[in-house]
Amino acid sequence: MTVITCIDDLKRLHRRRAPKMFYDYCESGSYTEQTFRENSSDFAELRLRQKVAVDMSGRTTESTMIGERVAMPVALAPVGMAGMQSADGEIKAARAAEAFGVPFTLSTMSICSIEDIAEHTSRPFWFQLYVMKDEEFVAGAIERARKAGCSALVLTLDLQILGQRHKDIKNDLTAPPRLTLKNLMNLATRPRWCLGMAGTGRHTFRNIVGHARGVDSLNSLMSWTNEQFDPQLDWAKIARIRDAWGGKLILKGILDEDDARRAADFGADAILVSNHGGRQLDGALSTIRMLPRIVRAVGDRTEVFLDSGIRSGQDILKALALGARGTFIGRSYIYGLGAMGQAGVAKALEILHKELDTTMALCGERSVGALGRHNLLIPADFESRYS
Repeated sequence: MTVITCIDDLKRLHRRRAPKMFYDYCESGSYTEQTFRENSSDFAELRLRQKVAVDMSGRTTESTMIGERVAMPVALAPVGMAGMQSADGEIKAARAAEAFGVPFTLSTMSICSIEDIAEHTSRPFWFQLYVMKDEEFVAGAIERARKAGCSALVLTLDLQILGQRHKDIKNDLTAPPRLTLKNLMNLATRPRWCLGMAGTGRHTFRNIVGHARGVDSLNSLMSWTNEQFDPQLDWAKIARIRDAWGGKLILKGILDEDDARRAADFGADAILVSNHGGRQLDGALSTIRMLPRIVRAVGDRTEVFLDSGIRSGQDILKALALGARGTFIGRSYIYGLGAMGQAGVAKALEILHKELDTTMALCGERSVGALGRHNLLIPADFESRYS
């Protein structure tokens, strides 16, 4: 029996149980993967200040994110094709998030649809929107999210053009996977995954199929997807989407102070400091290294969240101490999903919560709201190394 004590344990189990193409889809970045790696490794440059003889009783990790109460300042990030990591994956992840008391964000490129999540949960979830050239599809997705009771729209800004991920090309990534000899040989070694998929009818992008005109087969779906990301996305178009939505808006993909100030001026309820998990612009700085500049740039005009690179509760604490109001996790919960389904997502959240709570206590704090730079030892050139 595997004893699971940390996120890396779930990662190893995920690798053994998920088909190679879907594990690689999760565990990869664009081009050389420099940004993908540094998103995690840069957290290690920040050290923690230990404090003793402090009353550590009565601790709480509870907080709010855009006005919603959360058990800890963590949301499940939108992850494409999560339903290929485990059958009905997005439903399983949403249920685990709901039970734990943190937000779940559904990707436009999900296997389970907006309606699927609404049917299987009782707590409002967040919906992430990719802006496509097909304006009818975009308008329809916004309306569907509204009808499903989504409490926030997470608008992704950093995927106007799709970054190249070498592993996805080499694996001929599709959902569902094409039944080539190579894929069949790999699937034969993943009986648990195959059995799960045999028990569900959700095998392709259900937010698109049946909702985008002319998309009725795997070939038409892939063609539509590859051609649809809108390279003309600008602030005027973002404004039209904001007005059409009319609810709480999180702008995802901010990695520059000027863009952050513009987003705050724009009236976003929150900005998400993100480089798409290192999957878009390879060579960009890590989110944790850019976070302090962005926090200073926007002040208290909007909430600042961070994703990319979080693999532990200590990473969450470091982001909060540098000024983030909340964090998003992607790979950390996908490892759990691919390893053990809904129970794996729950386990990932439990691990992160315990690590956050323990580390907070040993740093002499009883509330995540009290965390600040005083809890960290920061290298002198952490921010100034690149200018």
